[in-house]
Amino acid sequence: MFLSGSETRRLLARENQRETAWLFGLGTTLPFCVVMALGMASLIPLSPIMGEAGRSTPVLLVLAVSVSVTSIPVISRIFIELGIIQTRFASLVLGFAVLEDIVLWAALTVATGLAKSPSLNSGVTWQIFVHVVITFAYMAAGLWLAPHLLKSVHDARWNLLIKASPTGYLFFVLFIYIGLAELLDINLVFAAFLAGFGLVGGMQGNERARFSAPLESISRVGTGVFIPVYFAIVGYKLSLGRGFSLTMLVEFALISSVIAMVSFAVAARFAGFHGLDLVNLIITKNARGGPGIVLASVAYDAGLINAQFYTTLVLTAVLTSQAAGAWLRFILGRGWPLLSESPAVAKLAGFEAKRDLPNPRG
Repeated sequence: MFLSGSETRRLLARENQRETAWLFGLGTTLPFCVVMALGMASLIPLSPIMGEAGRSTPVLLVLAVSVSVTSIPVISRIFIELGIIQTRFASLVLGFAVLEDIVLWAALTVATGLAKSPSLNSGVTWQIFVHVVITFAYMAAGLWLAPHLLKSVHDARWNLLIKASPTGYLFFVLFIYIGLAELLDINLVFAAFLAGFGLVGGMQGNERARFSAPLESISRVGTGVFIPVYFAIVGYKLSLGRGFSLTMLVEFALISSVIAMVSFAVAARFAGFHGLDLVNLIITKNARGGPGIVLASVAYDAGLINAQFYTTLVLTAVLTSQAAGAWLRFILGRGWPLLSESPAVAKLAGFEAKRDLPNPRG
């Protein structure tokens, strides 16, 4: 996530504000509300996926979040590998995904709170409200304030660490973000992303060249050690024996994808997208990757879901992410645009006027 943030430009930029509002407001709310409505109407059987906690409402919340969530880590990695992380398409997808995941993590907080408390009393409600406000404040500071402060720190005479070890300096800044996020009980995924985003100069990314070598070193170590270890831990918890249900996996993956993609297609149409642009967005949005796996882990550890549904959530996250990556590679391989641009928007964003294609590294 730190590396993804360092490669991202113009997150929540002005030229994307209208589209981001529609994609986030309707594209996130609609699938969440559809699942909640179906569950409250008893059209979704919850007992087969319920964990030791035995509470239907928290399980329904987890189910609704799992359908609506979008993977920032996996999508970012795909964008980097395809050389399109600096395009408007990437900026647009990551922009609404960041906002979306903050709200959905708040919903997960409600679910885990309900697992421990019989109802949403005033104390629990206030804690959730404060948590959401702090998270949005942290994100706003990371997007607009921290990049300017960090640029001053980079150039300060007293900053001996950046001169002695640029890589060590990057880790030092990353750990400050992480430590503050841990103190405020904010999801560390966002903290790492904002740390990378702020270090290279935020929206403009004008500090990226300065840190290209240490970022490359961190990338090699991260992808060679830490990411495989993380997925090994996730795989260790999977139940692929007699507890695994292929039927549950197929039904959940297909039905949840249909709900998510149709709902997001409606939001994308209101945002002004159509044709191939719309298809690219809805397939990319359906990638649940990292957040889907973390959601499954948190819900399983809290006793909200059983091992069978945990495995279903993890495998669905993997399959939807693989599908998104394969689709984007196919589109780029054919030389088709990921996102058509009007001349006015392209001029404002600083991108190519006719289409959003990968840079030469891709």
